[in-house]
Amino acid sequence: MFTSVANELIFGEERPFASCHASHLAVLPDGGVLAVWFGGSQEGADDVAIWASIRSGGRWSAPFNVADQEELPHWNPVIHSKTSGELVLFYKVGRLIKTWQTLVKISHDGGHTWSQPSPLVEGDFGGRGPVRNKLIVLSDGAWLAPASTEDGIWQAFADRSEDEGGSWTRSGDIRIAALDYRGIKAVTGSEVPVSEQSFLGRGVIQPTLWESEPGKVHMLLRSSEERIFRSDSVDGGRSWSEAYATSLPNNNSGIDLVKLDNGILVMAMNPVGTNWGPRTPLVLTVSGDNGLTWGHELVLEDEPGEYSYPAIVAEGNQVFVTYTWKRENIKFRQFTLTFE
Repeated sequence: MFTSVANELIFGEERPFASCHASHLAVLPDGGVLAVWFGGSQEGADDVAIWASIRSGGRWSAPFNVADQEELPHWNPVIHSKTSGELVLFYKVGRLIKTWQTLVKISHDGGHTWSQPSPLVEGDFGGRGPVRNKLIVLSDGAWLAPASTEDGIWQAFADRSEDEGGSWTRSGDIRIAALDYRGIKAVTGSEVPVSEQSFLGRGVIQPTLWESEPGKVHMLLRSSEERIFRSDSVDGGRSWSEAYATSLPNNNSGIDLVKLDNGILVMAMNPVGTNWGPRTPLVLTVSGDNGLTWGHELVLEDEPGEYSYPAIVAEGNQVFVTYTWKRENIKFRQFTLTFE
């Protein structure tokens, strides 16, 4: 099913940052690829900025800085490609995750240069728009962004725009109904190098979205409960069901999926059912029944270390993935998918 086309680290040992994480990517109109991530001394440090590299002719450019301001930590860049060829970069800025702000930049030249930043939603602190995974364009033309907030209680929502990002309407919060959020305590004993703030949260965050039929939208969610959770909408993402557990394990780390033209879902995930557990292995798994069951697993990485926060997009039967490689690099993978 999966035929490997590319398997590459994006940059070499000479890099302008000690640590990197949370990549995202877009396929460019000329067939190239733009990758973005945050990098600095360590996650949450004031020197963390948004970096990028462009793949052209099978080679990656040297990393270059695309967002760095006010000596504040930068987080979780997300790229959206408009049909016009314009690229939209969303990212978070702030020392506290619970009050970070979403900023936006625009590129008209394939990611080489970028506009000055502007707030996605004026006056918002807490994070509107895509929190880590890509927004999707619904059958009615609306943009739907997978979002979440982290303030002790972790909860998700969707942000909907009907004017290509000019204005946004927030859905209600999506929680795990049966979860007792009282007495949240910091997790100890984990070797995952995340911001200390993250160990204080419980619930669901960082959704990944797909539309199965016009108006019927679904999300899978990272959770603190050792399982991937799911929520569904029948009104184009305006309202959502309560989050409910799937059979898929989750280690409280990021997931992402893409829906192919034939309706097949391909998801990248760490199949580890331990809260703040190891972020290895990293696999691709496939669903042909709208996410009810999953199979055809392909192992991307299974050595010791951190292989996490995958981002996945597709063009036809070509699937493109980036992910964190030991916090030292960003790995790029490309596959051709064939189906019997």
